[in-house]
Amino acid sequence: MRLRWSTPAEADLIRLHRFLAPKNRRVATNLLRTLRAGALPLIGHPRLGERIDSVEEHEVRRIFVGSYELRYQVTSDAITVLRIWHTREDR
Repeated sequence: MRLRWSTPAEADLIRLHRFLAPKNRRVATNLLRTLRAGALPLIGHPRLGERIDSVEEHEVRRIFVGSYELRYQVTSDAITVLRIWHTREDR
């Protein structure tokens, strides 16, 4: 099983880094490392997260890494991280 990051998920990482970096660049960089590392267990356990019932066409699930929600899609050959949000974000 491969782990991939969608373009919107990559954009979320950039957005989060840009938000935090002016306050503390080291914290911003560490957050990106933590989020990427937090997705790694999905390679061995793709159904680890809670299934999102509102998305029926595809198997979309979510996990929490600290205060961040990672939504991901499971297919037969890959896990694709779709989006990342802080749990306090208005989305």
